[in-house]
Amino acid sequence: MKASQEITRKIRRLELHTKRLVESSFAGQYHSVFKGQGMNFEEVRPYAPGDEIRSIDWNVSARTGDLHIKKFTEEREVTVMILLDVSASGNFGSIHESKREIAAEVAAVLAFSAIHNNDKVGLLLFSDQIELFIPPKKGRLHHLRLIREMFYFQPKSRKTNIHSALEYLNKVMHRRAIVFLISDFLDEHDFSRPLNVTSKRHDVIALPIIDPVEEALPNVGVMTLEDPETGMQVEIDTGSSKLREAYRVETRRRASELMHLCGARRIDMVPLRTEKDYLPMLRSFFSSRERRKK
Repeated sequence: MKASQEITRKIRRLELHTKRLVESSFAGQYHSVFKGQGMNFEEVRPYAPGDEIRSIDWNVSARTGDLHIKKFTEEREVTVMILLDVSASGNFGSIHESKREIAAEVAAVLAFSAIHNNDKVGLLLFSDQIELFIPPKKGRLHHLRLIREMFYFQPKSRKTNIHSALEYLNKVMHRRAIVFLISDFLDEHDFSRPLNVTSKRHDVIALPIIDPVEEALPNVGVMTLEDPETGMQVEIDTGSSKLREAYRVETRRRASELMHLCGARRIDMVPLRTEKDYLPMLRSFFSSRERRKK
């Protein structure tokens, strides 16, 4: 009971924290960057000089004897889907917070940005299986549930399969959505094919979570590394410059592959790092996207 009450208090603190971040940093940018798809019919009104001729409603005009036009307004409502990687590799963090903690914070900020704008938000937690799917909805209680699952969900599996997560999304999401894919992208599976489908149906933004140790091994002598997803261990000598260079080359290759994969599909990519504040990167992304739209 006490544990449940403590989690509830933490969730409320997180809600207040993300609310402050959104209202101070993202509210206006989110509104202008992510607009609804299509137009909603509003009313029929008498024609006025300067109105678009193509907007004339000929049926109403014939019935009344005066020209009338159909007035439409831009559809504001957006559907947001957050795909959050909860595999075991996310538990690593060499600075202060783990990749999983950073990913959950970013997901919470994005979710609250959508809720604040009266948009629907859904959540898909994945490892190498679909751990949890919450369909898009609105409202504060729904948002609190999303935050609880983002931070406290305990996955059944430790491995990663982005391919299966995207395939599942493509099956269940029929309406166009803004899809935020948050992961460290340490996945041996080829997910290019379902990503093709997702990028054509939805507006996809990839957010890789990167820890500096995963880019360059520190020179600390002999150490034992363990793969958190398989439990496999290997002993290495980080004093070897050849080993450290080979490691750097491999991590650069992975990063380049992901960049090419997203770039070829016109998917925005926002790299976030565990040793840096993610807020400036998100603000920069919103600003650059807003400029492109204008």
